[in-house]
Amino acid sequence: MSGHSKWANIKHKKGKADAQKGKIFTKLGREIVVASRACGGDLGNFRLKIAVENAKAQNVPNENIQRAIQKGAGGTDGSTYEELRYEGYGPGGVAVMVDILTDNRNRTAAEVRHIFSKNGGNMGETGCVGWMFEDKGQLRIPREGLKFSEDDLMMIALEAGAEDLEDDTEEFVIYTSPEAMEDVRKALEEQHIVVSESVLSPMAQNTIEITDADQARKIVHLMETLEDHDDTQGVYSNFDLSEELASEDF
Repeated sequence: MSGHSKWANIKHKKGKADAQKGKIFTKLGREIVVASRACGGDLGNFRLKIAVENAKAQNVPNENIQRAIQKGAGGTDGSTYEELRYEGYGPGGVAVMVDILTDNRNRTAAEVRHIFSKNGGNMGETGCVGWMFEDKGQLRIPREGLKFSEDDLMMIALEAGAEDLEDDTEEFVIYTSPEAMEDVRKALEEQHIVVSESVLSPMAQNTIEITDADQARKIVHLMETLEDHDDTQGVYSNFDLSEELASEDF
């Protein structure tokens, strides 16, 4: 598999410490609120359905999920979140995009700009790197407990409309167009294949290979710091790691 930024995979390998669980729950709940508000709480809505499934995959309690859906549908949470996307460059000129949900855009913009500048990057104008990315569905399949071979899994996915499959050691990642994502997910579920995460997110159409270990550490640190911001919903980049660095623990 080539041409896909490895940031998402690095993030999954690093995992989330138990101390971070509250923050994860908050971000997932916020996404449910916004998705529910946009569709009036319609559980058949694709975005809301995906938000709920991702929350369940992270063991968010059902009462938290229902509360978030009701908040969004009823507009009773007292907060109005804006969906924003900030774009910029990291060390080595790699492209970086950050998806934000915030109730104070001025505060968040200042904080994100500071994170960029403090970590060897700079925040740019809207659209400065967005043209390098294309929205893709990503479905993560844990290898543990999977009763299908990689070839069989690929066949099921491709027949349902998937575009590609990547072997990422502990899991498989299936890539789809936005339109085919739901069909592929249903086809996997019909075969009782566990999907640990379903996301629709920007993916770089071309990547920049990073061969210097120090530069790689700086890029990963920038990405992690942006990811840890309370208002961040997703961080995307076009960097890739050389084979020599791919196994490093960043």
